Amino acid sequence: RVSFSFGYHSEEGSIKYEDYSRLTFKFNDDLKISNSFRVGMGLTGSYAKLPQLRNFGSALNATPVVAPINMIPGDYYGLYNSLPQQIGAAQIGNPLALVEGHRYTQLNKDFQFNPNAYLEFDFFDHFTFRSNYFVTYRNGNGRGYSPIFDVYITESNTSAPYSGRLLTSINQFENRDISFQQNQLLTYKNQFGEHNLTLLAGFETTSREYTEMSASARSSLSNPLGQIPNNPRFWYMNTDFVDSTTKSVNSGQYKTRNVSYFGRMLYNFSNKYLLNASIRNDGSSALATGNRFDWFWSVGAAWEVTRENFMKEIDFLNYFKVKGSYGDLGNQYTPYNYFGYPIYVEGGTGVFNGNLYPAFVTQWEEADDLGWEHLKSYEFGFESMMLNRRLSFDATYYNKKTEDLLNYVPGNPNFFLNAGSIESKGFEFTLGWKDNFSENFSYYFNGNLSTAKTKVLNTLESGYQVFYGPSIYKEGLPMGAFYGYIVDGLYQSYADILGSPSSTIGDVAPGDFKYRDVNGDGKITPDDRTIIGDPTPDFTYGFSLGTDYKGFYLNADFYGVYGNEVFRNWGNGSSFAPFNYREERIERWIGAGSSNWEPRSNSSSGYNRENSTYMIEDGSFFRIRNIQLGYSFDKEMISAFNLQALKLYFNVQNLKTWDHVNGFTPEFGGSATQFGVNNSGYPNPRITSLGINATF
Repeated sequence: RVSFSFGYHSEEGSIKYEDYSRLTFKFNDDLKISNSFRVGMGLTGSYAKLPQLRNFGSALNATPVVAPINMIPGDYYGLYNSLPQQIGAAQIGNPLALVEGHRYTQLNKDFQFNPNAYLEFDFFDHFTFRSNYFVTYRNGNGRGYSPIFDVYITESNTSAPYSGRLLTSINQFENRDISFQQNQLLTYKNQFGEHNLTLLAGFETTSREYTEMSASARSSLSNPLGQIPNNPRFWYMNTDFVDSTTKSVNSGQYKTRNVSYFGRMLYNFSNKYLLNASIRNDGSSALATGNRFDWFWSVGAAWEVTRENFMKEIDFLNYFKVKGSYGDLGNQYTPYNYFGYPIYVEGGTGVFNGNLYPAFVTQWEEADDLGWEHLKSYEFGFESMMLNRRLSFDATYYNKKTEDLLNYVPGNPNFFLNAGSIESKGFEFTLGWKDNFSENFSYYFNGNLSTAKTKVLNTLESGYQVFYGPSIYKEGLPMGAFYGYIVDGLYQSYADILGSPSSTIGDVAPGDFKYRDVNGDGKITPDDRTIIGDPTPDFTYGFSLGTDYKGFYLNADFYGVYGNEVFRNWGNGSSFAPFNYREERIERWIGAGSSNWEPRSNSSSGYNRENSTYMIEDGSFFRIRNIQLGYSFDKEMISAFNLQALKLYFNVQNLKTWDHVNGFTPEFGGSATQFGVNNSGYPNPRITSLGINATF
């Protein structure tokens, strides 16, 4: 049994010259040598030319009253304009000059190759042994160029190099990531009357090796050949255009090993009582020598109540199952792979015989007791179908507690340790309905809703807290909670300032924020900071609906979140330079009574740049995620063309989003400790497509 597939994909980004293309292929060959012996191999791979990514930060902040290109006749006609110094030139370059002047100057490629093979045989009637092997090879490489070109300076009627760059430069990099995984599985299956039993025992190892190298260099004004040309032929370290004294080379590498022993049991009696259990012992090279191995397990059970005799008289309930599970899973991720062998880095200086020498310290303290992080979770709920299986409703409660968190604690010295725990809990609901208006007219509805509540149960020690930008990690608070001052309005006059708690965090003037004295000590201090937002939604929801009439069909998919806050990190009008601000800043304070929310325009005041409720936005949104209208041809109609199936469709993705944030999208990623920060984002494009799907 052989299969092969090949694909090509090409796409343009929302910014010019963000071109992406990818070739993919997949091959599988399965051979049945006998009824009890089977072998197979497979191969997947891809080759991609990666886009030269940009962002919208400078485009949003650049003042739009300046034309991008100088159209005044003269020596500087056609050059890109520089922004005037008075409106941000020192911090913001012409965004169009950046894109056009650097087009196709970074050539990055990615190659992946993933072979796999297996052999499987049955023996003693009920036993099966399977041996699997997987290899993952990934190579990324690229080279780039930083050009020199002039921009027009309006104030002096002269030209100057863009970004002050006088020398061209190049960069090269390559990284290789190779993983090998094998597992050996022994399975036993048997049925004893109404008893069904499946047992599995396994052994698995994973080996990963990663290497990377990067280099950069500049040209030289004294080189008789001149600057490095804007031609990919010369974007290499060994060309004659490169000043060898400016070459800089960096490298990195690591190896990791994992080994696992595991077992699993699946049992059911009369298809009414179901039980599954698993146990495993995992080892990781990333942990301390004495703690590399640890045990993990899980158990789950279910009861299909509607198979019982006492349920046969309940006609409206066609299917009802109660279920529950408990498990202890592990995590061994650490930001460094050789925590037990810290490298030395510069940590100071010393003077010997009148000469200054660098002093070296270990990058972190050795952690000889670092062990696995444990995720202990349980859930219980039910599944049901009613009214001749037209209505379905499922509900689940879950509780996840992560203990012995792997922490990297900065300090003197830095160190690793297992400390702290966090909790996440909530409910998950799904609801569905499907029915027919007539023989040729059907419809359906499916919906889901999930709630989530997170909490830091304990940390390194009582009172310990860490800041990650506007987010705080502290006992008793939600994960990633935003921390800052509560704004109660603006100071309208100096009399208002004198009648309010005094500020110890900066000088204030009329038009500045009036922060709340949370602790009531009569002054504004850092101790008045408090929780100002939670980036985790109260609930997320989605639903889909569709209908089918004589081959014509319509499907629609919707998605939304509710109850989370977003921290706006741009366009607040409180920067050191006068950038282009959000439209709301037009209503800024310009005198007593003019505004009680938008502060005065004063780029020199650091007081208004403190994290506060002014930066908090409502992160709730609702999106029409996908709509498809199509027609499936009747099989008899297309049989004359040797077709098994034929479908035509029109599809729209991301048709409309309703939200309350400033920026391109209400969704923002991040890390486990900081997420939901609005940096303006990247547009979520609306994609309209026409398609045909034919099966021969």
